[in-house]
Amino acid sequence: MMPPPPRSSTTLYSQQQHEAQDEFVVEEEATEANMTTTTTTRAKTPLSEIVEAFEELAKSLNSWRIRNSDKGAGGELRLDAFSKTCSLVSVLFSCLGLAFRFAESEYVAKVRDLVEASKEYNTLQTILDLDVANGTVRTSGSHSRNLRRVRQGLDLIRALFEQFLSTNDYSLREAATTAYSQVCAPYHTWAVRTAVYAGMYTLPTRDQLLLNLNETEHSAEKNMRRYINASLPVIEYIDRLYISRNIRLDW
Repeated sequence: MMPPPPRSSTTLYSQQQHEAQDEFVVEEEATEANMTTTTTTRAKTPLSEIVEAFEELAKSLNSWRIRNSDKGAGGELRLDAFSKTCSLVSVLFSCLGLAFRFAESEYVAKVRDLVEASKEYNTLQTILDLDVANGTVRTSGSHSRNLRRVRQGLDLIRALFEQFLSTNDYSLREAATTAYSQVCAPYHTWAVRTAVYAGMYTLPTRDQLLLNLNETEHSAEKNMRRYINASLPVIEYIDRLYISRNIRLDW
């Protein structure tokens, strides 16, 4: 049997080109896969999970309003989904250290009460209407009072993020002091305010906060803005629940 004819240099060169292209494609696909994995891993931070959960709450409120446009701009929010989402926020308070320990302990206790209440009551409206009927809206330990305090915690984080993003030269202590003064200080006693303001000097630096949150400067700015935009409709919705029942918000 005759041996196969030798391949020309042109044929060999063409085959080498194809093999090189195949290797390049494989390497490129592997690189893209690694980049995708890195991006996915980076996206799953505590802050991004909080943001996604609040965006779902805001979306559900907007969806209800669209379906029930003839019933006004109220809406319904399930207590189980709300309390579960709020429970994620406690990690943000812990990242702020001793200065916000007061807020963390109070916030966690109030959220835990709402989680338990969600096993019996369906919506935020339900627990508020129950306390209105019983005259216990402002009673210590009532679900409505705890909801009010949780709402303040959400708003405190929102205001803190707004101040944090207002300028790169703004220290975390300055941002937190301004946010606390706007949201919580008007409802706290002199003793509590004094302790909180003194504790502001123990806050981490901007860089330390980003490290605690596992965020970069860029990702933190993006996620903080998303939280501001997603939490505000929820906060305003809670306020409307009280106002529509002739309950003032100065407490």
